Amino acid sequence: MPTPALLNELAWRGLLQDQTPGLAARLARGPITGYAGFDPTAPSLQVGNLVPVLLLAHLQRAGGTPMVVLGGGTGLIGDPSGKSTERPLLDAAQVAANVDTQRAQLGRFLRFGSGPADARIVNNADWLGPLALVEFLRDVGKHFTIGYMLQKDSVKSRLDAGISYTEFSYMLLQAYDFRELRRRHHCELQVGGSDQWGNITAGIELIRRADGVEAHGLVAPMVTTATGAKFGKSEGNAVWLDARLTSPYQFFQYWINVDDRDVDRYLRMFTFRDRDAIAALLADHAREPGARTPHRALAGDLTALVHGEAAAASAAEASRILFGDLEPARARADTWRLLAAELPNSALPPDVTPQTAVLELVAATTLVKSRGDARRQLVQGGIALNGRRVGESEAAGAPLAGGFYLVQRGKKARFLFTPPAG
Repeated sequence: MPTPALLNELAWRGLLQDQTPGLAARLARGPITGYAGFDPTAPSLQVGNLVPVLLLAHLQRAGGTPMVVLGGGTGLIGDPSGKSTERPLLDAAQVAANVDTQRAQLGRFLRFGSGPADARIVNNADWLGPLALVEFLRDVGKHFTIGYMLQKDSVKSRLDAGISYTEFSYMLLQAYDFRELRRRHHCELQVGGSDQWGNITAGIELIRRADGVEAHGLVAPMVTTATGAKFGKSEGNAVWLDARLTSPYQFFQYWINVDDRDVDRYLRMFTFRDRDAIAALLADHAREPGARTPHRALAGDLTALVHGEAAAASAAEASRILFGDLEPARARADTWRLLAAELPNSALPPDVTPQTAVLELVAATTLVKSRGDARRQLVQGGIALNGRRVGESEAAGAPLAGGFYLVQRGKKARFLFTPPAG
């Protein structure tokens, strides 16, 4: 895809809300370097960060050079954009640790290297850290009036609730970032969500006033669900890109459970599938809504992008098992290892063999209140072991792949025995 076609591609995907007037003409002249910034105010990026990351990915696919700016400096301040209250300040050690985590996560989305279109990562602490206050006020502050800053949404929306001078100044720090990137790396474009438009245009204004050259901005709309809920939340919690905070299975389930009204939009925004492929998925959904074919494609693509192909395959298998679409005996050991983090579980007692009575296994789970309860459930046919209904007198039989045993009571209550350690 040539660079001039980038804007059409982003518009079709729903990733273009606003742009500077001269951007189309600039793209027509050839590849451009563009950046997005990420403040390390949390130990991981979350799905809400996917929009600016994917803007950079599309820029790279169009032949441009993406730059990632990790806010080791601005993260010590906190961006007021989109926030109704002041952010808690983090100490330098926590910000540095978050920078390291986010640097590793961003490497999954972009191609890094030394080529002309290879992505680069920089840390704004490199130039903000040594910056002297008087120098900053003379070289940056003199280009902005209080009136100009008060008109920006990130400031205006906070005037009634209150905004500290620290967060009020954030706009100027981000503008300084853009100027430094323009000078150091000939970076001419900043991308982000629509809440960043005020900060982006402040940077463009600083570059014009201080250096007399042009720069550009492009923003995507803020994403919400069809119900108006904030995007990237699941049962009140953020959906993280770090497997330690949101497991690959939970991540997969977030996408597979999206509202039918959102799936077309999310396929365009968050995957690289083309028009024909997405149209085919939606046609499948129209014929057989219960199969959730486009939802599974969305979940599979994004889980593979964030956690890798193997984790995505295991998450898809785990989902099919828990929803009764796959026999447990057909699942791989990796899938059971993944499910061990999702289901109530304990290590298999070392004396259990395939000849051990099913009653012994069931009684050792949290699915029953007592040995007598376990016997009653087995007599009544309410227990399945490794996907098959079992009776009181039966033996456990061979374990599942990897040495696991899955005990199920009714339709949804499950307990997993994991292989003994060592």
